[in-house]
Amino acid sequence: MTPGRHAAPYLVGGAFLASLVAAWEIAGRSADSALAAVLPPPSQFLSVLLDSGFRIGLGSQAVPLAQSILSTLLRVFGGMAIAFVAAVATGALLSLSRFATWCFSPLLYILAPIAPIAWIPTAIVVFGISNVTAVFIVFMGVYFILTIATLAEIRRIPEEYLTVAANLGARPGERWLRVVLPAILPGVFTLLRTNFIAAWMAVLVAEMVGLRDGLGAIIMMGRNLFNSDLIMLGMAVIGIAGFLVDRLLMLIGTRLIWWRV
Repeated sequence: MTPGRHAAPYLVGGAFLASLVAAWEIAGRSADSALAAVLPPPSQFLSVLLDSGFRIGLGSQAVPLAQSILSTLLRVFGGMAIAFVAAVATGALLSLSRFATWCFSPLLYILAPIAPIAWIPTAIVVFGISNVTAVFIVFMGVYFILTIATLAEIRRIPEEYLTVAANLGARPGERWLRVVLPAILPGVFTLLRTNFIAAWMAVLVAEMVGLRDGLGAIIMMGRNLFNSDLIMLGMAVIGIAGFLVDRLLMLIGTRLIWWRV
C-alpha cells in the first residue's frame, strides 16, 4: 500500500470532523441565545478552560484537567487489566475440570447480562465512594463477558494441537502455556477492546456518584452548577480520550499479539 493510500483514511476522517466542528462553531455563534446556552460552540467552552488555567472546579477544590483525565484512565485500565487476567485464569481453571464448568457456567451466564451500572449501589455499600468502587464497576462490566469468551476460545482449539504437544513431551502446564494461551489471547483481547466502550461508560457513571476528580465528575459538576460550558467540555474530552484509548488498545493488540491471523 502506497503512503498516500495509507494516509487517506486519516485525512478524510480528520477533514470531515474539522468540517463538523466548524459547522458547530458557526451555528453556535449565529443561533439564538437559548440554543447557544445548551450547545455552546467550541470556542466558548474552550475559552472557559483557558481562563481557568486548565483547572476544573471552584476555589481550592479545583482539579487540573490532566489529573481528571489521568484518574479516569487509571481506573478504567486498572479494572480492565484485573478483569482480563482474572478471566483468562478462570477460563484456564474451568477448562481443566468439567464438573467445575458445569457448576459455574450457569452463574456466568446469569451475571453477564447485568449492566455494570447496576452494581454501583452494592459497590458503594461495600467499598464506599472511592477509586476501588470505580475499578470494581469496570471489573464487573468486563469480567464475565471475557470469561465466557475465554471458555469459547478454549473449546475452539483443535484437539490435534494438544495431542501433538503431548507427543512432543509437553507436560499439561507447558501445553497450556505454549498452545492454549497463545491460541486464545487474540480472541479474548479483541473482545476486551470491543468492551472498552462499555467499561469507559461504566467508570464515567461511577465517577458521577461523588468522586472529586475524573471525567465523569466534570459532567456532574457542570450539571450541579447548571454550566453548559463545563458539560460540553467534559463531553468533548470524554469523546477524544475514549477514541485515543481505543487506538492505543488496537496498537497494543497489533504489537503484542502479532501472531494472530
